Amino acid sequence: MKNFKPKAWMLPQPVLIIGTYDSDGTPNAMNAAWAGQWDMTEIMISMGAHATTENLNRCGDFTVAFATADTLVAADYVGIVSGKVHPDKIEKTGWHAQKADNVNAPLFSCFPMTMECRIKEKLYESKTGYYIIAEIINIVCKDEFLAADGKPDVEKMHLITFDPIHNGYIALGEKAGNAFADGKALK
Repeated sequence: MKNFKPKAWMLPQPVLIIGTYDSDGTPNAMNAAWAGQWDMTEIMISMGAHATTENLNRCGDFTVAFATADTLVAADYVGIVSGKVHPDKIEKTGWHAQKADNVNAPLFSCFPMTMECRIKEKLYESKTGYYIIAEIINIVCKDEFLAADGKPDVEKMHLITFDPIHNGYIALGEKAGNAFADGKALK
């Protein structure tokens, strides 16, 4: 086995698109990977100093969309181009935004599933950013990504994950087993 110094290699890392409004009401988005579920109805995101961070300081509402193989190029673009320098970055992606129903933030129609969120708490706030704990207000899933039981079908979404080791994106595959069931075989 080979040893490595500590790195940000928690796997898999989601590729999340954080949607906010700029001060003039223009939809903005950024790519974020350092995030996860905080509890049953809350998420956590590590935010650096971005235009999105400034937007969140003005209004704690935002959306979180899950990037897919189909949205990969534009999702990467909004992660490498700053809204501070390129205010037209959403236009370049070709994404269409509408106001989310339950929060004051844009919802981008190209994503299969989006969470409408509101900041509940900021942790370790500094000039370089902060961690946010946010309440999930609502989850929107496009009809074509629903399973027969009416719930979101993750396999249909073709979600991607960030590979921090080789700076790449990996498409998530098919279902591998049944949680809370397959392990019963060892009882």
